Amino acid sequence: MAQITLAQAAAWCNGTIDPKYAQVSFLGANNDTRKLQPGQLFVALQGVRDGHDFIPMALENGAAAVLCTHCDGDYPAIVVEDTRIALGQIARQERKRIGMKVVGVTGSVGKSTTKEMIAAVLESTYKVAKTPENHNNDIGMPMAILSIPEDTEIAVLEMGMNHFREIAYLTSIGLPDLAVIINIGTMHIEHLGSKEGILQAKLEILEGLQPGGVILLNGDDEMLWRVAQRSDIPSVYFGLENQQCPIQASNVQSGEGSISFDVRAGQESFCVCLGMEGQHYVLDALAAISAGLQMGVTPERIAQALGNFRNMSGRQEIFEANGFTIIKDCYNAGPESMSAALTVLGKKSGRRVAVLGDMLELGMRAPAEHYRIGRIAAEKADLVFAYGPNSSRVVSGAFTGGMNRTQARAYENQQELVSDLKLLTAPGDVLLFKGSHGMHMELALEQFLQAKA
Repeated sequence: MAQITLAQAAAWCNGTIDPKYAQVSFLGANNDTRKLQPGQLFVALQGVRDGHDFIPMALENGAAAVLCTHCDGDYPAIVVEDTRIALGQIARQERKRIGMKVVGVTGSVGKSTTKEMIAAVLESTYKVAKTPENHNNDIGMPMAILSIPEDTEIAVLEMGMNHFREIAYLTSIGLPDLAVIINIGTMHIEHLGSKEGILQAKLEILEGLQPGGVILLNGDDEMLWRVAQRSDIPSVYFGLENQQCPIQASNVQSGEGSISFDVRAGQESFCVCLGMEGQHYVLDALAAISAGLQMGVTPERIAQALGNFRNMSGRQEIFEANGFTIIKDCYNAGPESMSAALTVLGKKSGRRVAVLGDMLELGMRAPAEHYRIGRIAAEKADLVFAYGPNSSRVVSGAFTGGMNRTQARAYENQQELVSDLKLLTAPGDVLLFKGSHGMHMELALEQFLQAKA
């Protein structure tokens, strides 16, 4: 990352500064005083809590300057009409100044895993930066850009959304040279109305695509397969089932804790072995392979990077604890990822226990989707513990799938769920914990493991 003076930042965002602070500089930005590093720009956002109330604390913690809508003291500040918009304007100009290539990643399910895989592949050849964790919104992504080292050659930016025009805004800041759309699912359908609406929202990423840019698309996704016919932007498809994709996976072999497959890309063919379980990861890896090939990474380096790749914590993390095998997949959930996680559980030996929190933001489709997941759970698990307002729908689906009342149970209280888990499970069981982020299934897992210690 580079030092940015207040004079430069103010020019980028049409802000005003006190001339005596014009040459004060900052390195990176943060809107959270608890995470603020000395020398950073503190961004005073107005939300449920007004960030301006925390300016004294930010300065005490070492903030070099403040981005705010009003300055009530004598300290280095950039005063703007809207701090969120100003943050994006500063980040956009910094992205252009560094001059790196940018890979933008979006999709309904698996964005963070795919982003991490792409970064791992590119790191085998280039100096790479990436959005940390899930910093994929209008605050996190701009702040991530302002933390990118000066010598970065490629940045991998995850772009998330739950409403129209949010990705359009992010892509106007990130300005990708390579855009990746991994799938179109039902996440956020409550706000976007239909899968066609979700597709349109994801395609907003193309609005910021730079001249000569390329889009990488999942050819197994029927909606994405039609995109090339609607756009004159150069596109490259990858796939597992669709034999027409130029980048193709085949001969998929699943093992305990791993999955391998062959890759064909033009004249190149090679084998990849992932240290992860689940066929859905093959498509994430194909996106990373496609990005690597577009950026000139050799097949040998791609295969080695993916072979060494390990997923982020909380995303289908499999480990042993207190005699149990735990599949921790608590970060988020939608119908597609829930089904994939249950498939992984279903291949495990031992008694299989699905601990499932609600899938949020499904709108009118929520009852039917939870019922469908219950039917799938009945096929893949021996016991189902469903938690949340839609838990009865999950259990109803499990009953239809052949389970009885001792095998499938619904809870609206997490403490009661954990209490029954303690009583009804035993060492040797395999437990999947999964649900939307707002269901906090990681807390249920934590309490369960403490009780079983």
